[in-house]
Amino acid sequence: MAGEVMEKQDNDKDVSEGKKKLSSWLNKSMKVRMTDGRTLIGIFLCTDKDRNVILGSCEEYLRPPESKEKEEPRILGLAMIPGHHVVSISIDKSQLQDPDIQ
Repeated sequence: MAGEVMEKQDNDKDVSEGKKKLSSWLNKSMKVRMTDGRTLIGIFLCTDKDRNVILGSCEEYLRPPESKEKEEPRILGLAMIPGHHVVSISIDKSQLQDPDIQ
């Protein structure tokens, strides 16, 4: 029983670290790469247990924004990205309050 209590406390610590990281990302610019090759850039508003991501003021790029060929983004506004389509996410680190959180 004592082992179960310790395991639960460790899991709670991991959850609170994850919540802390997500909270630091709120209202920050987020780049989401999707399975079909598109990149969405917008303001991170929320997520859920299924890893769905909601971005506000979202722009869609068919090619990565870093590519040599520049393209005009398609303005989406508010967008929901299903979690199973998310390949990677990144946050502009200059916007983070706590530099230790990545």
